[in-house]
Amino acid sequence: MNLPILVDLFCGCGGMSLGATRAGFSLAAGVDIDSRALAAHTRNFPKSKHLNIDLTNAHGSKILSEAGLKPGQVDVAVGGPPCQGFSVIGKRNLVDDRNLLISHFLRIVRELNPRAFVLENVPGILDERFAASLGAALEQVESKYNIYPAYSLVALDAGAPTLRRRVFIVGFRESENAPEDFWSGHLETKEAPVVRQALDGLPFDINPDWKKGRAGNRVVKISRKGHFFESASGRIPNGVGDTKAVEAMAENGTVSGCVGTMHSTELASRYAALGYGQMDSKTKSVKLDPNGYCPTLRAGTGPERGSFQAVRPIHYLRPRVITPREAARLQGFPDWFQFDKTKWHSFRQIGNSVSPLVAEYVMKKVLGVINA
Repeated sequence: MNLPILVDLFCGCGGMSLGATRAGFSLAAGVDIDSRALAAHTRNFPKSKHLNIDLTNAHGSKILSEAGLKPGQVDVAVGGPPCQGFSVIGKRNLVDDRNLLISHFLRIVRELNPRAFVLENVPGILDERFAASLGAALEQVESKYNIYPAYSLVALDAGAPTLRRRVFIVGFRESENAPEDFWSGHLETKEAPVVRQALDGLPFDINPDWKKGRAGNRVVKISRKGHFFESASGRIPNGVGDTKAVEAMAENGTVSGCVGTMHSTELASRYAALGYGQMDSKTKSVKLDPNGYCPTLRAGTGPERGSFQAVRPIHYLRPRVITPREAARLQGFPDWFQFDKTKWHSFRQIGNSVSPLVAEYVMKKVLGVINA
C-alpha cells in the first residue's frame, strides 16, 4: 500500500515532518528559505527532496517540478509559517512582513491542490486584530476546501512535557468525505511526563568546555517506559534519520547536543539560589520545576533581525541553562534527531519547531480522513 504523499512548507528542521511520517505519510519534500534549518532537515530526512525556495515569490508548479511530483500527486500540504509577528511573546506587529507568509502558504496550497492542508501557528494568530488578514488569506482556498475552525492544542495533550500551545487550521477538499466536526472525538490524550522524568538518562553534569560538535556526544540510557520514552529512543520511520546518529544510539546509546554554556561564578550562584519556577531578574531565565512542565521554548531571532539569543530555562538540579539535547527532549524530539552543529542555531531550530508528538497527534486524524 502506497503511503499518502506530503509536502512540508516552511519545514524548518522537521518537527512537523517527523510527526507526519510517524503518523503514516510519505514525505516527498521539505521547503524552507533558511539554509541551516534545511541542512538539518536533510540530515534527518535523507530520502526526501529539499528545496531552498523563497515561498513569497514561488509558484506551486515550481515546487512540484523540483520535488519530482506531478499535478494531483500531493495528498497533504502542511506548514507553520514564521509566527513572530503574531506571538504574544513578541510585539504583535500588525505590519510585520512575516504575517503575510500565511497568505503565501494558502496561495501555494491552492496551486498544489492537495486533498488536505494543515496550517500550524501560534495562538496569537486568532487575535481579533489579525481577523481581517487571516480571513482574507483563507478566502484563497474557501471555494475548494471545507475549512474547520481553528483548534488550539497544548503539547501536554499529545504527551510532550511542555506547556507550548499551538493553533491548527485544517481543510479538506470538498470531494473528501470529511466529518462535520473534524476535531470532535479527538485522539486519546497521551500522558506527559514531568520535567525530571522527561530528562531521564541525560547527564546532569555538563562541562562548559563541551562547546560544540563531538564534545557534546554523551552516552544516554533511558530507564523509563511508555509512549514518550519509546518516542525519545526509537520509533524511526522507514527512510528517516541520520544514519550515523541512529547507529551511534543503537550501538552504545551515544547522543549529540549535550553541549555546555559558560556561566560566571556570580551567575551560577544566582541560579542555584532560585526556587523552582522562579525567574532570574537579569537573564529572565526560569528555573524548571522537576515536578512540573517546561514553559514554551523560544527561538530568538535570525541574523536578519539582530541575532538575539532566546532566553533558556535553568536546569532544576544544576545552576546552568539547559543543553540543546535537553531542550529537544522537552520539546518532544527523539534523541536520534539531529540539529545544527552550533548551539545557537540548534536552540533556534528547536524553538521554531512544532513538537513532533503534537504533529503526529494531528496528522493521525488527517490520515484517518484521507484513508476513509
